[in-house]
Amino acid sequence: MKKTLLTLLLLVASLSLQAQMDFEMHYFVTPDTTNHYLNVTLNYQQTSDTKELVLNMPRWAPGYYEMLDFAKHLCDFSAIDNQGNALTWRKEGLNRWRIQLPEDRCAKVSYRIYANERDVASSRVEGNIAFIAPPGVFMHVDGHLQHPVTVTFLLPPHWQHISTGLKPHADDTSTFTAPDFDTLYDSPLLLGNYYLSHFSHEGHDYEFALETPDGVEECGLQEDFKRIVSAATEMMGHVPYDNYCLIHMGQGGGGLEHLNSQACYTDGTYRFPSRQAHVKFLAFVAHEYFHLYNVKCIRPAELWPLDYDHEAITPMLWVSEGLTCYYEFRLLQYAGITNTDEALQLLSTYFSLYAPYEGQRHTSLRQSSYDIWLNFMNKDANERDVRVNYYFKGPIIGLLLDVAIRQQSHQQHSLDDVMRLLYNRYYRQLQRGFTEEEFWAAVAEVAGTPLPEMRQLVDTTADIDYDRLLAPAGLCIDTTDWSIRRVANPTKSQSAFLKSMQL
Repeated sequence: MKKTLLTLLLLVASLSLQAQMDFEMHYFVTPDTTNHYLNVTLNYQQTSDTKELVLNMPRWAPGYYEMLDFAKHLCDFSAIDNQGNALTWRKEGLNRWRIQLPEDRCAKVSYRIYANERDVASSRVEGNIAFIAPPGVFMHVDGHLQHPVTVTFLLPPHWQHISTGLKPHADDTSTFTAPDFDTLYDSPLLLGNYYLSHFSHEGHDYEFALETPDGVEECGLQEDFKRIVSAATEMMGHVPYDNYCLIHMGQGGGGLEHLNSQACYTDGTYRFPSRQAHVKFLAFVAHEYFHLYNVKCIRPAELWPLDYDHEAITPMLWVSEGLTCYYEFRLLQYAGITNTDEALQLLSTYFSLYAPYEGQRHTSLRQSSYDIWLNFMNKDANERDVRVNYYFKGPIIGLLLDVAIRQQSHQQHSLDDVMRLLYNRYYRQLQRGFTEEEFWAAVAEVAGTPLPEMRQLVDTTADIDYDRLLAPAGLCIDTTDWSIRRVANPTKSQSAFLKSMQL
């Protein structure tokens, strides 16, 4: 019986592998630096008897919770056979193309992508540089996201670099192969002429690709980044990548996390006008870095596997985003970059962005996560009157949760232990996302008891007695400026609590 079962499993695995390898995809991308286009050609070759090729382009980019419908930037779609004869094709819906294959099952598909947006989820081509956000450039075969794909970039003669989390071919540094489209879509690229720095740290390779490096050497970004990496590694106990690429571009807003890279827009300079501005920037870098654990690995069940055609609606983005905002503060503390006042100022900034406003009485933190697909870029004038932002309230709930876990476990455990549990159990061992109930079960396991009050603060719009909940940690709220402060005269137990939290 066991032998029969093993034979069956091997047959299924063999058929699965064969299904994955019965076609080849090789993309060629040429930047048009004059007109802001990416000229894309796909060489497709199939060995099965299927007579049609159905290609899909993603409608959104993970981490950017809005339907972007990248196909709106596509034009001049065409398909030909190896002799140059036009193939019959038709568009289906917003993001799907169905092509009739010739007898030899080979096709060359071409299209152009207009790339002229300063956005971390969109591509941009200029005279000396191009940023490529792969979900808006490359199509996958319908139903075959787990198929390998090769991409070659045909650069202008004067362009010198390609930077990405993908590893280039040994004999062709302009060609990259991703094991699947999830990996390709998660690997932004910077092409052209820019500041480039390579270094190793604690057994891993790192690359800095900076479009506007003014002041980067003087501000000590590389050393601060190493300290952030070391702090995260010590906290989580594991590094899930071999190499990491930090892509920073010029003036613009926003950052987007990836498993072994980050793509961010900066103010165009690393010459910060104040220490406060410098710390705020490092918190931004730490945020995108910690996301490689929290959301790329520690992932709500609704985000695994990814569906690029439909919204991934989950009530748990307050964990993915809000707790990552909390760990900006923690990582900079653990790394020894910020002092107590600076750390509390980071948290206080988030507190002041929601606590004075009426929206917290109308929308729960859980509901804000669920409805983000309606509100990610919603700029209605009444936003703060009717909604709460999980980026702002999430880190404060993170603080309250951390304090509650430490208190209930008599300082033996913290929110860090919850993050490690989720990472090791669901990502590394079970290789899946966690459910809402599993998150709260993990909190109870670490704390030694369920924390129903904490869950109520997430699930409802109930008033929060911040001073009572923060009192064990020797912290309080100053409502004159909505800041989080140490109490004036902490007790012995409060002082010990503050010390354990490095505050």
